[in-house]
Amino acid sequence: MLFDSSTRSELAKSFGVTLVVILTIVLTLTLIKMLGQAAGGNVAPQDVVLLMGYTTISNLAVMLTLSLFLAIVITLGRLYRESEMTIWFASGMPLKRFVRPVLRMAWPVLAAVVVLELIVWPWGNQNSAELRDRYQKRSDLSRVAPGQFQTSRDGSRVFFIERDGDNAATGRNVFILANQNGRESVTTASHGRLEMEDNDRFLVLNHGQRNETQLKTGEKSLARFEQYKVLTDTQVLASGSQLPPKAMATLDLLQPPSGNTPADQAAWRKNMGELAWRFGMILGAVNMALLGVGLSASNPRRASNWNLLFALLAFVVYFNLINVSQSWVNNGRTTLPRALLGLHGGAFVLALAIIWLRDNGNRLCLRRRTPAVTA
Repeated sequence: MLFDSSTRSELAKSFGVTLVVILTIVLTLTLIKMLGQAAGGNVAPQDVVLLMGYTTISNLAVMLTLSLFLAIVITLGRLYRESEMTIWFASGMPLKRFVRPVLRMAWPVLAAVVVLELIVWPWGNQNSAELRDRYQKRSDLSRVAPGQFQTSRDGSRVFFIERDGDNAATGRNVFILANQNGRESVTTASHGRLEMEDNDRFLVLNHGQRNETQLKTGEKSLARFEQYKVLTDTQVLASGSQLPPKAMATLDLLQPPSGNTPADQAAWRKNMGELAWRFGMILGAVNMALLGVGLSASNPRRASNWNLLFALLAFVVYFNLINVSQSWVNNGRTTLPRALLGLHGGAFVLALAIIWLRDNGNRLCLRRRTPAVTA
């Protein structure tokens, strides 16, 4: 049918253009953020592109939802402004008739949102967390660039070192400035290497000296050594901490807690909060498509058109309400079913009500204004 095919075609073109624009903006902002984190020593410079890819893929569901919503509002809004919608209404096509072509065009996008939220979102977050954790757990020597001063992971030490070849575990001409427990020390050594004892990592220095100053009393001491061992990291090989809920698979979040302790219950609430986010984004994508149909209406006689601004405001409010529902589930203020039913069920009813009012609002106004006919 011409009506369905033309509407779907225009929606698809608008969706493609909108997605490219939003994706470009997000990639630029993500790259700037990752470069800043790399400059601050929070992520490895060689992992910037990889982390940017994981972050973009993880947030692709939100971008698809926003692109679909804007495409619907922009396309139908153009039909209103150019009076094409008036022609469709005059030919007997109500606004609710546009729901069918909109959903037919949107179902691949909605299916992609389901896959992205339930599978790709935790996968991307898990890989990003592993890359960041791997970089943070590197040895202090491997974090230092040759010929440059750099602080340690905990900020209590400043290193200067010259690498000994390509081996990241050894170095020469070592300089360490440490400030711990009210003591400031300067340690220099001709060579240094890393050694493991149990699960702890030690830095072994050879042929050097250590100057220590008590910051409160000003007392100073000097010690020369042939070999000096410094603890750099504890429990390096211990099993990593449990993944955050956003990096856990969806099926793992559904597993009931193993015990009834407060910690187990808190972890269970956080898992339910994460499910509220994932299922909320899926249901929100459907609701935003329906809301886009109702919020696209505009008056072609007005010089200014505010429907797009109001539509963006509605998306921001809805998106923040999803975050609020997740927080409430995390805090135990509500349950997962209540959060999903209350927020997304209400949004679904609101979307249908707006469409119904667009179709029947004029009739109701005419009925109110038409005086009663007396015999």
